[in-house]
Amino acid sequence: MHLARFNPVRFAHLPTPLEPLPRLTEVLMTPGGGGPALWVKRDDCTGLAGGGNKTRKLEYLLGEALANDADTLLTQGAVQSNHVRQTVAAAVRFGLSCEVILEARTGSQAIDYTRSGNVLLDELMGAKIRHVPAGTDMTLALAQVAAEVAASGRRPYVIPGGGSNAIGALGYAECAMELVAQANDMGLEIDRIVTATGSAGTQAGLVAGLAVMGADIPVLGIGVRAPRDVQEANVFRLAVETATLLGHADRVTRDLVVADCDYVGAGYGIIDDAVIAALKLAARTDALLLDPVYTGKAMKGLIALSREGRFDGETVVFLHTGGAQGLFAYQSVMEGHLQ
Repeated sequence: MHLARFNPVRFAHLPTPLEPLPRLTEVLMTPGGGGPALWVKRDDCTGLAGGGNKTRKLEYLLGEALANDADTLLTQGAVQSNHVRQTVAAAVRFGLSCEVILEARTGSQAIDYTRSGNVLLDELMGAKIRHVPAGTDMTLALAQVAAEVAASGRRPYVIPGGGSNAIGALGYAECAMELVAQANDMGLEIDRIVTATGSAGTQAGLVAGLAVMGADIPVLGIGVRAPRDVQEANVFRLAVETATLLGHADRVTRDLVVADCDYVGAGYGIIDDAVIAALKLAARTDALLLDPVYTGKAMKGLIALSREGRFDGETVVFLHTGGAQGLFAYQSVMEGHLQ
């Protein structure tokens, strides 16, 4: 894949580590010695204002923004959006203005949720923030802000939620190349990649990158918001668009896109006892700090499926998409559950 022709700008700390999770592997081992051998791809270590998966996407999106002489980045997300934090940081890094729209998607009015975590960091970095209620048409809201910014004489560049368009997903096509190269260097045979899937760009980029390379590694997305049929349709569409940019749309087939959306719980950003248990287990085995919204739910699913014998005998790489900054926004929810 000749990714340099898309003119990404480089600021991520890459390659991110690929590490074993020996103690979590041991805990999830069944009495008969079954269970997966777990590894983690540390995309929480990409370096941009705390890191996370959106940093890889933003390298490509910023490349396009700068090529178009933009002076203002616009994006949107939920109140505790990791994507928004990283987009604000990218704007600061390149001397651009940044305006963001935060949707009250969970309905939480807790002070830690509305003022701490990612929101505090957005404000610290100087973002102009607009708040909208749950259910707002965020695509329309972004278009309206873009029109206002353009009318003021500035040059906006609109980044969709999660950075999840074909340009952004190229970051995860590149991640697929990086991961395969690391595994080859280590002599590690990966049987499966497991990752949280929400706005679809991370899973779609991985699927597209692996397919274009001809690497036969299945990707299981653990959904955090949408039902399975919707999520898989979104991922497949974006994976085809990404592979089209790479010149090989025909290599992405529908069977490559698999999402398990049984672990969403009551809704996006709403956590339950099983998510808290997953956060505790990851932290207390291999000191892995996950986030409540994405990686916590993905780990909830990984633990449950491992205990059901789904991954027996497999080497599974858990893609850590970052977001531990959001833990501080859930303090009031988690208090009393961490003994």
